[in-house]
Amino acid sequence: MPARSKRYQNDAKKASQEPVSVAEGVKKVRTYASTKFDQSVDIVMHLGIDTKQSDQNLRGALSLPHGIGKSRRVIAFCEDSDAEAAKAAGAVEAGCDELIAKILGGWSDFDVAVASPKVMGKAGKLGRVLGPQGKMPSPKNGTVTPDILQAVAEFSAGKVEYRSDAGGNIHAVVGKVSFSEEKLLDNVQAFIAHIRKIRPQTAKGTYIKKVCLAATMSPSVVLNVVA
Repeated sequence: MPARSKRYQNDAKKASQEPVSVAEGVKKVRTYASTKFDQSVDIVMHLGIDTKQSDQNLRGALSLPHGIGKSRRVIAFCEDSDAEAAKAAGAVEAGCDELIAKILGGWSDFDVAVASPKVMGKAGKLGRVLGPQGKMPSPKNGTVTPDILQAVAEFSAGKVEYRSDAGGNIHAVVGKVSFSEEKLLDNVQAFIAHIRKIRPQTAKGTYIKKVCLAATMSPSVVLNVVA
């Protein structure tokens, strides 16, 4: 692991692993940020779920109250007759056979792929390519939908995708350091509330075990979140 910067090490000395309120955590993360670029703020939630059980694997997407401070490059798998409308809504590329061929040829300069159910039969062949990149459209996170134009607009504006990993952790961007405390707090609370709301019925014991907030190049802060 590369050596941490002096700025990070100084911030780490001020950091405490004792949980703080969500509001205090947001304030503390913003005080750490002193880099030349606008750092993203990430949340990591360690959940009491058994990811070996299919119904406890969490995956989805949501629009946070104040966005995440950046746009995303979205492509749309749709019927060719809808391609121009999808591009007008914000897609960097849209269509079916030609777009599929372009990706099979090695192109991958996009962040999110959305698809109409009508063309998923053809787009399904991209599973081996897009699956490992986390870009394969899925109904679970709203990227397979009959309302392609809305999906393109929402994901272009920064709609947040999330999925639990094998260890039961969920990671997501919840904003930028440049956000006001109020806006960042709104986003963090909205994300936590959403994850709490979708607790699997079969999950046993403590559901929310640990929540951390951190900027891209700053120490993490442990949040006091009631399970």
